[in-house]
Amino acid sequence: MLKKTKWSVAVATLASVGLVSACSGGNEAAGGEAGGEVTVWMTTQEDTQKAAWDELVSTFEEQNPDITIKTEARAIDAHKDALRQVAGTNSGPDIYWYWEGAGLGGELVDVGMSKDLTEYYEQYGWDDRFTSAALSSVTQYGGYHGVPWTQQAQAIFYNKKLFEQAGITELPTTYDDLVKTAETLKGAGITPMEFGGTVNWHVMRLLDSLIETKCGADKADELNTGDGDWGTEPCVTEAFTELKTWADNYLNEGFMAISNDDSSQLFFTGEAAMTIEGTWFESNAIDGGMSPEDIGIFAFPTGTERLYGFGEGFYINAESDQPDEAAKFLDFITSTEGQEIAGNAWAALSVNKDVKPSGDSVLAPTWNELFANAEGIYTNNDQNFSTAETTEYWRVQNSVLTGDLAPADAGAEFQAFRDANQ
Repeated sequence: MLKKTKWSVAVATLASVGLVSACSGGNEAAGGEAGGEVTVWMTTQEDTQKAAWDELVSTFEEQNPDITIKTEARAIDAHKDALRQVAGTNSGPDIYWYWEGAGLGGELVDVGMSKDLTEYYEQYGWDDRFTSAALSSVTQYGGYHGVPWTQQAQAIFYNKKLFEQAGITELPTTYDDLVKTAETLKGAGITPMEFGGTVNWHVMRLLDSLIETKCGADKADELNTGDGDWGTEPCVTEAFTELKTWADNYLNEGFMAISNDDSSQLFFTGEAAMTIEGTWFESNAIDGGMSPEDIGIFAFPTGTERLYGFGEGFYINAESDQPDEAAKFLDFITSTEGQEIAGNAWAALSVNKDVKPSGDSVLAPTWNELFANAEGIYTNNDQNFSTAETTEYWRVQNSVLTGDLAPADAGAEFQAFRDANQ
């Protein structure tokens, strides 16, 4: 069961005082008639993704001339803000893309923005289309909320040439090995790992992985999704201590003042050897000028054998006047035809169990191996936590990174916020 949060109240308040802007207009233009315009909100896409999306839309519109798809794309944080502002109103899109975790997609389910799609799962046979892992994300709230788009995993991307230049011949299999690898790269004059600190969630990937490493799977789950006490667990202090060590010794200089897009350029241009990214990043790196043969991946060596990952999906707005047309579009983009158009632009592996990995992905076999060997998934904490908790988690994280908060005090400060806001 989802927790009711103060965020839900904030959404209702925004709507009631008129702070919601009518950005869409797609459902209003249709007036409930067959056909018409279906508006989709999603995040800004990389070049490869945009090209694939444009082909998906144009192919669908050719096959369905009575339906027009209007896409509105925003930066990640702007996308989140826009959805929070229109939740519970009729000013939103017909379809929105979002992360499936309880702290993001789940909160929009909680406030009634997501339409239960059970009738469309029955109509289109979607239960038989998607992998079990993909389906678990859309059924976790009861009924069917959303249609799976990606089952993402995150791992450490590394530049093979830079590893070779530093004399690294074996990939790290333990956390201690990873630190030694970073030290070796630093000794060779190479920035070990890049992050952009202005977006918060980028460096969070390192902290989440350190919590998993230092606390173990069961304790990490208690802390992240249960009733664990961040203020009393020594492993939390160990994780924050390691985070500060990475910031001081192994991350790109000035990382707190740049975005993830800017820091990615350091990886693309061979100035940084590693980063924590997801299954989508291969196409990003190639768009950034890297040769596929120079890119490698390995799981963050937490010792728990779990893979870092999350799901993403497309949801139909409960306020949409065109749910049938919206469902028809979602059926197409997740069909075998649609997924073959999408290729590996968003992920190395398809959520459609009948679609094999694209031959264009050099990393697909490694991702397959990582998924096959994983003993479960641990999820990004901005998907585990409520919006308010996520904001505090980031504040504590950043305070440790900048030296304004001692690692030994970080867990207690975060727990105090959680206790005060239950």
